[in-house]
Amino acid sequence: MSEQQTNSVKIPIGISACLMGQQVRFDGGHKRSRFCTDVLAEYFEYVPLCPEVAIGMGTPRQPIRLVSESADDTNVFARGTRDAELDVSDKLRAYGQEQGEKHNNLCGYIFMQKSPSCGLFGVKRYLENGMPEGSARGLYAEEFCKKQPLLPVEEAGRLNDPGLRENFLVRVFAYHDWQQFIASDYSAKDLIEFHARYKYLVMAHSQQHYKSLGRLLSDLSTTELHTVATEYFSQLMTALAKPASRKMHTNTLMHLQGYLKNCLSAGDKQELTDLIKQYHQGIVPLIVPLTLLKHHLSHQQQQHYANKQVYLNPYPYQLGLRNAI
Repeated sequence: MSEQQTNSVKIPIGISACLMGQQVRFDGGHKRSRFCTDVLAEYFEYVPLCPEVAIGMGTPRQPIRLVSESADDTNVFARGTRDAELDVSDKLRAYGQEQGEKHNNLCGYIFMQKSPSCGLFGVKRYLENGMPEGSARGLYAEEFCKKQPLLPVEEAGRLNDPGLRENFLVRVFAYHDWQQFIASDYSAKDLIEFHARYKYLVMAHSQQHYKSLGRLLSDLSTTELHTVATEYFSQLMTALAKPASRKMHTNTLMHLQGYLKNCLSAGDKQELTDLIKQYHQGIVPLIVPLTLLKHHLSHQQQQHYANKQVYLNPYPYQLGLRNAI
């Protein structure tokens, strides 16, 4: 686990205010997420935001929905469900742009699902006659994400999915790790060492980026270091945005197992191999072969390179996220 994951500093995370239990919904209610408030709050310093209240809509208020003039119209508006004259599209977009520029210290953002302002995926879009037609992204969320395209973002509802939940947390902790790295007076050697720690995490998410990042750092003598670092971060976050598959995890476990080939007895090797195979077959969760692998690596001090891999501990183990994937 990297240093940033073992200290007591909480990671700044944006979140829809209703998910924190604040009564800011159109009906005066909330959508408190106990996973966010009771579990993740130990590691995150939340910045709660409600764009609809922030632009002056009040609570309670007339609900809004996403509307387009025709099925093939790409223009989307946020209008009142009872009074179509209520149009807050420009205000929501402007607020998203403003907050996206202001909160550049965030390392992630958890949005409220299905919201015409905050929803990220599949928010219902309607025609002017009231018939549903397709979907779009909430207007505030869309503009915020345009300002910070590499920021890890997710919807609270999707965090119920073990794979999506784990992937989001991987990205948040990596993003925070990088923010600490670039705040330091880093050198080319430091950048190479940073990548050395992330090498197998990248392998588990994207073979394409595993190769391209290696090429990017193969010769740092001809390009300005800040330029290379910026491109490195872009590729890293793009790679991690792709959830690691069971096949990719298996491949990564086998590569790390290779560091133990001259250290273990035949019986220990076979035991680890069998558990990796069982994980690949879906019989046991990832935590099972990973725990045994970490156990053996921790007893081999000469395997410092393998032991320092972020893949082994990409976030606090207390979260137990790999118990379910």
